[in-house]
Amino acid sequence: MSEEKVRAQLSPVENLLVGAAGGMLETGLQMPLLTAKFCAQEGRAFPSKFPEWYRGVGIQAGTVAPITAFQVMVNGLLGKSVTGGKRNLSDVETIGCAMIAGGTSATLYGPVDLIMIQQQKHQLGVLDTVKFITKNYGIPNGIFRGFLSTVVRESIYTGGYLGIAPVLTKSLVNSDVGMFKGNNYASGLAGSIAAGVFAALLTHPTDTAKTCMQADLEQKVYPSARAAFFDHINNKGVASLYKGGFFRTARLCGAFFIVSTLREQIITYKTNNS
Repeated sequence: MSEEKVRAQLSPVENLLVGAAGGMLETGLQMPLLTAKFCAQEGRAFPSKFPEWYRGVGIQAGTVAPITAFQVMVNGLLGKSVTGGKRNLSDVETIGCAMIAGGTSATLYGPVDLIMIQQQKHQLGVLDTVKFITKNYGIPNGIFRGFLSTVVRESIYTGGYLGIAPVLTKSLVNSDVGMFKGNNYASGLAGSIAAGVFAALLTHPTDTAKTCMQADLEQKVYPSARAAFFDHINNKGVASLYKGGFFRTARLCGAFFIVSTLREQIITYKTNNS
């Protein structure tokens, strides 16, 4: 049996560019799914006009791009530190590095989500929303409200698109299943859907509690994510934690496919030409 070829590792700059491009592309294409998720979770009516489905897309795309870039870059640095650039990561290492990279990105993603939720809620511009939050609620209880919930969500989310999806894709490509054997795109789509559904099922209750908590800066109903979580279970049933679940699951599957496929293509190209 021949040894597995050592795949090229992307440089920090290459990882940043891949993450930024993938994050911006998937957010721009899927913003209506994100808006629908927020509306479903908060109990708000869906937008009645097409442009309203894209309200907040500027801050979301403009900040998700660097956040995804950050996640992909940190994941690459962790991978290189584990292997020394001399071997491929094991499946467990691949998923572990991805989860750690995701957790660290919560320092960026938590405030981004909160600002966009408040922007849509109050119909303000980005800068006016930031001023409103900091003036009335400060930094720890304002901008960084929901931080720990975001750590949990992003660890699993990033573990999905940079860990589980690539691992499943590789397994399917190397399998004897006719439609997947040697077919990177079919395998990538199947792997991304499986990883996206798995990640959504695990993280959506946390995401729902976080969204409700971040929408309620006044803390009139949800003083914490834990309070929001148990309020939903005790008063609305477990199913209420999955409000907007369909929209978020669809978005995750699309995001996983777009970003992981783009990254895989760049790595393959670099491997073949190194």
